[in-house]
Amino acid sequence: MQWEACWLPQRDPPCTLSTPLQIAHWELNQEGIAFQLEARENWGDRYEIRQHEQGGYLIGGNTGLLYGAYRAMECKRLGLAYPQGEQTPDYTLRMLNHWDNVDGTIERGYAGQSLFFREGHFQYDAARLRAYARLLASVGINVICINNVNVTLAAQALLDERFLPELAAIAELFAPFGIRLLVAADFAMPLQYDLPTADPMDEQVAAWWRNRVELVYRYVPNLCGFLIKADSEGRPGPHTYGRNHAQGANLLAEALEPYGGILVWRCFVYNCRQDWRDILTDRPKAAYEHYAPLDGCFAHNVILQIKHGPFDFQVREPPSPLLLAMPRTRKALELQLTQEYTGQQIDLYAMQGMWHEIFEDVPGQSMDAVAAVANIGSDVNWTGHPFAQVNLFAYGCTAWNPTLSFETVTDRWLRLTYNLEEDAHAILRRMLLTSRAIYEGYTAPLGLCWMVNPGHHYGPNPMGYEYDRWGTYHRADRYAVGIDRTSKGTGFTDQYPTRLRERYNNRDSCPESLLLFFHRLPYGYVMKDGRTLVQRIDEDHRQAVQEVEAMRESLRELQGKLPTWVFDSAWDRMQCQVQNAKEWRDVICDFFHRLSGFPHENQL
Repeated sequence: MQWEACWLPQRDPPCTLSTPLQIAHWELNQEGIAFQLEARENWGDRYEIRQHEQGGYLIGGNTGLLYGAYRAMECKRLGLAYPQGEQTPDYTLRMLNHWDNVDGTIERGYAGQSLFFREGHFQYDAARLRAYARLLASVGINVICINNVNVTLAAQALLDERFLPELAAIAELFAPFGIRLLVAADFAMPLQYDLPTADPMDEQVAAWWRNRVELVYRYVPNLCGFLIKADSEGRPGPHTYGRNHAQGANLLAEALEPYGGILVWRCFVYNCRQDWRDILTDRPKAAYEHYAPLDGCFAHNVILQIKHGPFDFQVREPPSPLLLAMPRTRKALELQLTQEYTGQQIDLYAMQGMWHEIFEDVPGQSMDAVAAVANIGSDVNWTGHPFAQVNLFAYGCTAWNPTLSFETVTDRWLRLTYNLEEDAHAILRRMLLTSRAIYEGYTAPLGLCWMVNPGHHYGPNPMGYEYDRWGTYHRADRYAVGIDRTSKGTGFTDQYPTRLRERYNNRDSCPESLLLFFHRLPYGYVMKDGRTLVQRIDEDHRQAVQEVEAMRESLRELQGKLPTWVFDSAWDRMQCQVQNAKEWRDVICDFFHRLSGFPHENQL
């Protein structure tokens, strides 16, 4: 079976090919590209392309031979010159985190069921997994975690001898494409195996983990390591035993170290039982407060995985201050491809522009790795919305080279995937490049967060989380909206280096897109363009709906130019997006009208 609208030529490498070198040879031969390949030890993922002394071109490298081959194929198809010299990825680990459950569902998944599991067992199409591995390798992704960070009791069995042979089989499927597996593990797993405690400072717990890791690596010797979510949203962790997270992480890191394994430790930790009447506790401060004091305390094979913003993948957040702290600790930037708060692969939302804003404030060299929550499922086009493939493609490109521009990567994806005539190409390119600004325009305004329906998080509900336990408050009342997070307020801005602290503390220098994240403002506050705050919210939402309707008309022009199944899928979703945008407009504008007393058009 062929998969719809991929950016690679649709073909299946023979199962007999078992190394990156063999895959690279086969791909180049199929494409009719006469390259010589030269295997080089200790080159890791980097590769070199150069003209050969005897004519033609040569690709040299180890696993990088495969990346060089895909880059050569891409250049040929796009009519570009082959890149000359050494090419080295900015991040050694370029990780994709699946949130797949062993029952076959995917937490926050919008593209079908799991590629790996059904009904409590491994169940998969081996040919499709190889196609998926090929897709990921073509953009340089080299690690995947196949199961949900919220590890259920059933998922603990993935590290049991009963399932380890099947885990090994999946590892073998991905290995020829230079991809290693992570497994999400439960910090408190020893409790399910007759130990009375999971205390990281207890020797019997340490011995249990050493034995378990030895067993896992006996079956899967090329395993990258474990991914852990602890002390977060009800997950057990070292705090249960009065220990800190360095003590908890180092326990598992020590067990993994003899096998070259790494421990990816997720920093999504906060008080999820917050009282809304508590005006001193500010959830965005939590990650920094938990981890910054532990700088230098983590083992060398521990990587702290930090969400790009201090909240939870909202439409607009500042960079997490923890990314700019802890210089003696290895860190990974975590992004979200699955569109939990950005349209759920119904509304169009191209993400790379968001990432570029993060990299502008967070130097790439301050991180050792990058990770993203996968937007992949069993749907025939992989991502539900066919255009959501651009986010997976862009993530791989960005993880290899974060300086690549949004425009360049979007253009590359479009030409590789659809190869449209210039007028149609320009229409779809413009839709993708403007999609984020349009979506932000009709959703939560000016850095406000969490104005969504609780639970499923699709559609507007301004008060949905306002009195809940999650610490996600905007505290809108009849006079003002927003939280003062400056040095004079909750003090969140004090976690930033001076440059950013000063930018965010001052209303005049704070980006308007984040104004209500950092400041509490009255509705009559005059914005830089002369409009009041409430006028700006009202008019932005109305304009954004007009822009969505215009985007629908642009998509209509692509009928007959895109493949029929692609157009039909995108059109159905666009119709939903138009209705969603109108609902957001009506709910948000009416909410602020009722609170502020300011009039607005078409009062409900």
